[in-house]
Amino acid sequence: MSSPPAAQLQSSGSDSEGSGQACEQSIVIPNRFITIADSFEKKEHSWFVTSQIPTDLSIQVQDVTFTVHKYPLMSKCGYIARLELQPSISNLGYDLKLENFPGGSETFEIILKFCYGLPIAFNPNNIAPLRCASEFLDMSEEYEDGNLISKTEAFLTLVILSSWKETITVFKSCKNLSPWAENLQIVRRCCDSIAWKAARENSTTEDIADRQGWWFDDVATLGIDHFMRIITTIKVKGTKPEIIGKCIMHYAKKWLPGKEEVSVGQKEQRTIIENLVNLLPHQDEGVSCKFFLQMLKMAMVYNASPALISELEKRVGMMLEDANANDLLIPNYKNEDHAKLNSPEHNTMHNIDVVQRIMDYFLMHEQQQQQKQQNIGKTNVSKILDNYLAEVARDPNLSITKFQVLAESLPENARTCHDGLYRAIDTYLKSHPSLSEHDRRRLCKLMNCEKLSLDACTHAAQNDRLPLRTVVQVLFSEQVKMRTAMEEKEPALQCDNSEQGDTQPSTSIEIKNLREELENVKTRMAELQKDYSELQREYEKLSNKHKIVSSWSLGWRKIKNSFHSKADAAETGNGRQTFNSTSRRTSFRRRPSLP
Repeated sequence: MSSPPAAQLQSSGSDSEGSGQACEQSIVIPNRFITIADSFEKKEHSWFVTSQIPTDLSIQVQDVTFTVHKYPLMSKCGYIARLELQPSISNLGYDLKLENFPGGSETFEIILKFCYGLPIAFNPNNIAPLRCASEFLDMSEEYEDGNLISKTEAFLTLVILSSWKETITVFKSCKNLSPWAENLQIVRRCCDSIAWKAARENSTTEDIADRQGWWFDDVATLGIDHFMRIITTIKVKGTKPEIIGKCIMHYAKKWLPGKEEVSVGQKEQRTIIENLVNLLPHQDEGVSCKFFLQMLKMAMVYNASPALISELEKRVGMMLEDANANDLLIPNYKNEDHAKLNSPEHNTMHNIDVVQRIMDYFLMHEQQQQQKQQNIGKTNVSKILDNYLAEVARDPNLSITKFQVLAESLPENARTCHDGLYRAIDTYLKSHPSLSEHDRRRLCKLMNCEKLSLDACTHAAQNDRLPLRTVVQVLFSEQVKMRTAMEEKEPALQCDNSEQGDTQPSTSIEIKNLREELENVKTRMAELQKDYSELQREYEKLSNKHKIVSSWSLGWRKIKNSFHSKADAAETGNGRQTFNSTSRRTSFRRRPSLP
């Protein structure tokens, strides 16, 4: 009896599915042909061998029953050969049920064709199930040379593991083959192959900028368990932290869409978040602070463990100088604990407590770095905090205590300028118009008026929301700043003049003369003010006497003439500036005795 043509056999089964490209499949012909099967027929959940020889074995795999001949299987499968098959209750021969068969009924169908001597096709989709199933049935060389174990192992090692795409496909197919795929080292070998190729292609940071998509996208299609195996193996290969961080961020972007309202039963999402956080490199350059904050928000959305949230807060605190105020605006997600609390303090729009803990972690990290004599951008953090305070200050439910505690979390020397803090305080006062005078003063004590810029002082001096005492402090600070600015300009001018003293001697003489003239004008003005006061008193004494009206007019005319003569004297030069002021004062003192 002759065997059916290979083309007909290949088209009748499902083993050729998924093998669109020639490089992805391999036709395997057994060493010996056992020509006892004319054809195969499948009806619903039953699979029959059409042959002149009656079948004598019935095997059930999952929900499919295979009615076959006993001898072809026993000659190649040690598992079946060792079984003491009992007579079947039905008149079909012997019954056998294979529990937890790797690959299911589809894989067993391909194995049956191999046992009957029919050509089968290996491809990346079926090679791992066939390798596990052949191990399950003990299809080793002990029963036949070139048995299925050796053929699948050769195809897996020589063909699959040398190709990136095929290795990824086989790796995915191992998901439902546990523990066989693990015990046969298929998963480990796939991980090693993928990690070796990824580490080799990304030896430099510049390479990743241009070629990160070619393997990031493929790795991102894996489940979280296999992804963890890949990343762990890549770390062992010595891949740079920034490359690992980029790959993790790419995976998170695909699997964590960033929803802020989720339905019940998001255990898988929570598992992904927890595993990704554990995979993140410990180096700061591995992942950006923005990504840590995004993961923190997602962890709070999906109710991750408190230990995980604390770890993310700590990582953000260590990189806080690279953060942005908008990224710190973490919504106050409602949970069961908050639902029981109806106080306005627990109904704030943003979670202030999380940012407070992040600041505490930052200060702890800064203290450790100072002991190592390393500098941290504390000034930049103060600007971030002040901008954050200005944003959350608009919340009407934000208590003054939380605002004050968060503003005071940084030490006094952290802020070189208090303009940002003043803006945050002013925003809080504007959003809380019913605040008492005591609370206003308490809030304004947070800022140091001496550290306000001149523009901020000008704005604060006209701000009616500030307490009067604060406004006075601002005005005093403004005057001090103006005086200091004038004093700083004067030495600079003197310095410039001294540098030019050799080339321009006349300039210093002119400045000296101007200063002397200015002092003389001040002295004359003081004398005139005194004379005017004496005449005013004299006028009050003689106002009721009409006879001295002419005398008063004469005296006033003399004063006027005297004033004009003094002004002329100031313009004539140094010669007339030496006018004797004592004689003028004497003449003015004699004016009350005028008739």
